[in-house]
Amino acid sequence: MQEIAEDPWLRASGTIVEVDHPTRGKYLSVGNPIKMSDSATDVTRSPLLGENTDEVLRELGYDPDEISLLRAERAI
Repeated sequence: MQEIAEDPWLRASGTIVEVDHPTRGKYLSVGNPIKMSDSATDVTRSPLLGENTDEVLRELGYDPDEISLLRAERAI
């Protein structure tokens, strides 16, 4: 595993990527296995618990007042 993590070719090709996490710090992860010259992708961290709750609820059709009410009722 150490050799894989330090392999410069794997890093350069994006097979192994370093991801920065706000609580965990930097860690290695597997990059996107599909490589397309006109469609580059970035590997990003997963959201923290509750970090994107408002965004998800807005996408589901909740308005800011409804989200505030859910928070006040401790439903979220």
